[in-house]
Amino acid sequence: MKEHGLFINGAWVATGDKIAVKNKADNSVLGYVAAAGQDNVQAAVDAAEQAFKTVKLEPYMRYTILMKASQLLREKQREMAEILVQEVGKPMKEALAEVTRAQQTLILSAEEAKRMTGEMVPLAGAPGCDNRWAFTLRVPVGVVCAITPFNFPLNLACHKIGPALAAGNAVVYKPATVTPLSAVLLCEIFAQAGLPNGFLNLLTGSGAKLGEWLLVEKRIGFYSFTGSPAVGKELLKRAGLRRVALELGSNSANIVHHDTDVAAVAALCAKYAFANAGQVCISCQRVYVHRSVYQEFCDKAVAYAKQLIVGDPMDPATDVGPMISESEAGRVEEWVKEAVTQGATVLTGGTRSGAWFAPTILTHVRPDMKLVCQEVFAPLFSIIPYDTISEAIALVNDSAYGLQAGVFTGSLDVARECAMKLETGGVIINDGATFRTDNMPYGGVKESGMGKEGPQYAVREMTEEKLIVFKF
Repeated sequence: MKEHGLFINGAWVATGDKIAVKNKADNSVLGYVAAAGQDNVQAAVDAAEQAFKTVKLEPYMRYTILMKASQLLREKQREMAEILVQEVGKPMKEALAEVTRAQQTLILSAEEAKRMTGEMVPLAGAPGCDNRWAFTLRVPVGVVCAITPFNFPLNLACHKIGPALAAGNAVVYKPATVTPLSAVLLCEIFAQAGLPNGFLNLLTGSGAKLGEWLLVEKRIGFYSFTGSPAVGKELLKRAGLRRVALELGSNSANIVHHDTDVAAVAALCAKYAFANAGQVCISCQRVYVHRSVYQEFCDKAVAYAKQLIVGDPMDPATDVGPMISESEAGRVEEWVKEAVTQGATVLTGGTRSGAWFAPTILTHVRPDMKLVCQEVFAPLFSIIPYDTISEAIALVNDSAYGLQAGVFTGSLDVARECAMKLETGGVIINDGATFRTDNMPYGGVKESGMGKEGPQYAVREMTEEKLIVFKF
């Protein structure tokens, strides 16, 4: 089995400690990665800082490197997808789709490298300033720390690394401890694409230890983090005046009004709920259905869930693979049991076999149940009836989170009311909360985080606006 080092200043660096990476379907060892120490963190930041300060990486060079990386990723699509299937447990068709999306994310980032611009400032409109010109520039922040989760380890890494490089920054990259092999291949791709040494540095190892060491590195100017609210809040507190972008999850809700295609929407909500075994920040978790079509929606959703194939993620026919670990599947099993004791009804699923959790649909839930008010991050959703659209909006907003919400309706008035009153970073009309394309501004409010992803918007986050004034 191959052992992978850290990637620092263009070289692979071994350490005294290593971490086994497991296949999530059979728990076999796929390989090993090095466990970084504090000296490795310092070396990675040293390399990033030195590259940023001494290597002139012009915007067109950034464009060509990112485009080349996208091309190489396309050529290695199958290899990367097989890694994702094994280290994440996602079905092959979803893994292939993630690689395709990551290719597009890098292309979008490349295009942004050529669009770095500021704006003219009309100083002549101020008294006594007719002899002055002013304009702004967007300049890179310097060293960006990218911390990524396990559920989309490739595309979410590209959403951080791509814009950071496009903006002219250098990157220190920390992937999730349980899914580092895709990160290794991604770094190899960037090196092959011609990225100068030091502009991308990979640290693998314990999230808690590396997080602490990365936070005390004052030379890091920006943290881009996707993960749990608890860790995100600590990062925000410790970052001080340094910039952060935080995507901290959700318990995403969908509203299904009576004037929509109930059967089609029920199947779509179920599809969104069970994709990647429900381990998606905008997974369909709460569905508020108008009482007049409630039973029809339940019946159609259950029918869809029951025809899904749960099994080996390497099998092209598989729809739902294992969760990231047996312990996580066990947690969800306990949440369901607790909800049932509190009065919830399981319409389908609710069972576990190792790390596999059956696609599950519940009704008769209460807002204070864990699987409603917390982020369940599992192949599970709840269906809740409502009588008025105002009631539905209030139920959606009764949450600590606010990432995205979906609304299904044929009424322009209902759509407008939801668009204006839902307290989320995104409102998706006539599609689910799970909808995302890689060029849109993506980010939440409340405990779902702050800042935006999407290359165009992330570049803004990862640059500073500098004012230039000329007096003639």
